[in-house]
Amino acid sequence: MKILLAEDEHDMSAALAAILAHSGYEVDAVYDGQAAVEKAQSNVYDCFILDVMMPKLSGVDALKYLRDSGDITPAIMLTAKAEIDDRITGLDAGADDYLTKPFAMGELLARIRSMTRRNDSYTPAKLSVSSVELDIEEQELSCKNTIRLSSKETKLMKFFMLNEGKKLPTEIIFAHVWKDDKEVDESIVWVYISYLREKMAAIGANIKIEGNKGQEFLLAVK
Repeated sequence: MKILLAEDEHDMSAALAAILAHSGYEVDAVYDGQAAVEKAQSNVYDCFILDVMMPKLSGVDALKYLRDSGDITPAIMLTAKAEIDDRITGLDAGADDYLTKPFAMGELLARIRSMTRRNDSYTPAKLSVSSVELDIEEQELSCKNTIRLSSKETKLMKFFMLNEGKKLPTEIIFAHVWKDDKEVDESIVWVYISYLREKMAAIGANIKIEGNKGQEFLLAVK
């Protein structure tokens, strides 16, 4: 599970990153809001941890920018302030949770676990990229016409649409879509991408999945 940590106090960042890594998380640490936006736009994360007060771009402004661009990754805001208005501003920008410094590390870990367990609740029932729409509940992909998808095809298409324009390594796709399946290996990713390509062609989709077997893949508009 991968976390983006944006905290401008280097000692605090190093301490948080060390504890998160010890708890089994992979951590990308950045020290300003602009760097957080750039990282989030090019990588896949399971959770954002954003300090409110950062140089170049505040955590609130960084999250608002990401939310406006369609990123729904669960986000926890950190602040040294306890004022209600500060919390409201962060929540209005799209934060899912809030912690006031100083906080117990156990509480942060518990909140991360809680959010990532219910990650599906952050996903809209319908996703769209260009003229293609995915109805997650009905498992239908539509453009010029509509086609049914299997459960795994729906999960895979959802993952691509939530990460449009990002280069997704085979191992990352496998970890997110097949994380609970113990009887398959990474070769299954290529099989299902082939299925999706056939179904996207069948509905006249104006998007495509770029990439070759065992490498990185990317969902792009034609």
